[in-house]
Amino acid sequence: MSTSEIDPEAVQAQALERIQSADTEEALRAVEREFLGKQGVVQGLLARIPSLEPSQRGAAGKQANQIKGAITQALAVREAALAHAAMDAERQALGFDPTLPPPTVERGSLHPITQVTRELEDLFASMGYHILDGPEVERDHYNFEALNIPADHPARDSQDTFYCDQEGKLVLRTHTSPVQVRAMERLQPPFRAVAPGKVFRQESTDASHEHTFHQMEGLVVGKDISVGHLIGAMKTLLAGIFGRELEVRLRPGYFPFVEPGFELDARCPFCEEGCSVCKRTTWIELLPCGLVHPEVLRAGGIDPEEWSGFAFGLGLSRLVMLRYGIDDVRHLLSGDLRFLRQF
Repeated sequence: MSTSEIDPEAVQAQALERIQSADTEEALRAVEREFLGKQGVVQGLLARIPSLEPSQRGAAGKQANQIKGAITQALAVREAALAHAAMDAERQALGFDPTLPPPTVERGSLHPITQVTRELEDLFASMGYHILDGPEVERDHYNFEALNIPADHPARDSQDTFYCDQEGKLVLRTHTSPVQVRAMERLQPPFRAVAPGKVFRQESTDASHEHTFHQMEGLVVGKDISVGHLIGAMKTLLAGIFGRELEVRLRPGYFPFVEPGFELDARCPFCEEGCSVCKRTTWIELLPCGLVHPEVLRAGGIDPEEWSGFAFGLGLSRLVMLRYGIDDVRHLLSGDLRFLRQF
């Protein structure tokens, strides 16, 4: 058919009929090429416009564009209908029921110990402390000897150590204090550092005791360090944890790696007259601390005549229990999702 014999209205009607009867994607593309392709019928309508009388050209162009728009729209509608039908067929083949609710995607969260550890790391980093780490399988030298706990020291009995070899030279660290010595060997004084981590004790487990728990060791080495510096740092720490300044007190305590040694208590942040958390005393025992023993400084390669320091050991597991009102330490490492979903 020559372009002069093309009936525009018949073209549109034929195209729409062919589109409606197309039952596959390939058939639909064939109709598109026939009517809208470079050699298609619509292109022929546009091509004949220059041969028309000038008075007819505007109306012919407008009509050709209207036909092109109608065919394009019909193609899009039919394509969507075919895609929908194909999806329905696939769902029926798979036995899919679109009325069923979708599977729920469970969102994870950080473990409460991780949450508190990161908060403390941010707090100490803002105070100029290094954040350090150390091996969990530790040499006896760092876990005991360098911390002023020789082989015959009675404090070794209270540690209930897991030994990793027959000679007793490798242990699962019983505290994070070995990182103190490693820090002194690695860093040049003055410096400040904290070391959070997992520690291990061979003991019977109950609501307040666990064979694996978490601590954070702190160490400051500088000139003329005093107990006042220790108290100031601990008050800043507690204010960051509990959101307000707490009254603290020091009680004498014995630890081989500090002299003098203290037990630091804080006024209970949960009551004024006594509660179950503070055992009706209004004080909470929080952490052991003290001035670094000269022998420990020497073991770390630091001259105690020139430098001094303080150290503290914060029980992260206990702190998490206080923060969230957890009554059994065994929950923390149980892996029980019912417990962890609360955080």
